[in-house]
Amino acid sequence: MPTPTWREPHPIAWAAKRSLPMKSILGKSAATLLPGIIAAALLGVPARADVVTDWNVITGALVSSDIGNNPRLRTLAMVHVAMSDAINTVQNRYTRVVATVPAAPEASAEAAAAAAARQILVQVYPAKKDKIEEAYAASVKGIPEGPAKTEGIKLGMAVADAIQADRANDGTDAADTYRPHTAPGVWVPTTPPMWEQYARAKPWVFKSADQFRPGPPPALSSAEWARDYNEVKSLGGTKSTARTAEQTEAVKFWENINFGPAWQAAARELAMKQEMPLAECARLFALLNMSLANAYIVNWDAKYTYNLWRPVTAIRNGDQDGNDATSRDPGWTSFNPTPMHPEYPSQATINATIASAVLESLFGPVKAIPFTATDVRDAKRTRQFASLADMAEEQKNVRVWGGVHYRFAIRTGEDVGRKVAAYMIENTLKPTR
Repeated sequence: MPTPTWREPHPIAWAAKRSLPMKSILGKSAATLLPGIIAAALLGVPARADVVTDWNVITGALVSSDIGNNPRLRTLAMVHVAMSDAINTVQNRYTRVVATVPAAPEASAEAAAAAAARQILVQVYPAKKDKIEEAYAASVKGIPEGPAKTEGIKLGMAVADAIQADRANDGTDAADTYRPHTAPGVWVPTTPPMWEQYARAKPWVFKSADQFRPGPPPALSSAEWARDYNEVKSLGGTKSTARTAEQTEAVKFWENINFGPAWQAAARELAMKQEMPLAECARLFALLNMSLANAYIVNWDAKYTYNLWRPVTAIRNGDQDGNDATSRDPGWTSFNPTPMHPEYPSQATINATIASAVLESLFGPVKAIPFTATDVRDAKRTRQFASLADMAEEQKNVRVWGGVHYRFAIRTGEDVGRKVAAYMIENTLKPTR
């Protein structure tokens, strides 16, 4: 299958084109956390980058040290909404998400975008302020000095302040009040679940976390439950003999660390290959990352509403579900580590469905777009796909092959992802002319 000739940019390539050492931009963590993307960026000659794709890469390197995808996507959304709003405060090509700053058509859109990104990131990562400031200085270095640059910087900071104010009470830092489901005297695992407060958080653009809540999972007495239980029991266990070698390799590649960066890289590749104008590129990344940030809010609402047990719990208690078509395996373990949050629906599926829909809305059918995914830890490990649609499908399947999701959670995730993406595409960042 064809392999893309362009490879995604990364801070090391971004720094190289400005004659700056990588460690001076983001510190040691960028070189240790994302070696695969760094190496991939050095292969071949990259297409034209812009301030939006540059800061997407910088932000991606910074968020990679966060625990959990929920806060990572919140930060990516904030950065990209701030850049999009800043650019459109100057160019007025698309509607703004938080339109509180007066139009400034004489300002530099590039300076405004860089200043907005920098302002968000300094607030989120105050301990890394010096490194962010170095990246920012390099980002605006090539912009001619003068009133446009000065006004753009001032504008970007004001827009970032507006975005931060809008998100200040979004509920993502609320206290964790999760109540374990148990009976008096009965032991339960004592590790708290991850980011339970996102189930009640404020989404971007739409009204509430439960706006796209799906219906409940299948009843334990149903044929659907038994069928999907037995599929994951057969394919997803550590000792499975039904899972093929190719499926096993796919599961190993698609650990959580690779899911998100693959879609960011695909968006960068498409934007840079097509040399998208600045406002269009900003809209792409704002729409993509707002939608993905919403995915973690919508899905957490569903997960903590239904609190469905994971396969490892269900299969070890298969004699207690009241279904004669299931049986217990007391020693079953999932091939992938089981995440510390409820099962239903599948987050990877919602994300892949949303990303595919957003990219398709701008670039045409994802079935026609080839892509090579690179392991962020080892550039020698890649998976080539005839299309982004094929990559999305594999990302869904590995959650069953890895033993952490039932097939019905995949189907429901597809439905939720389509609804979230359609709403976001229709209701935000619309052309102004």
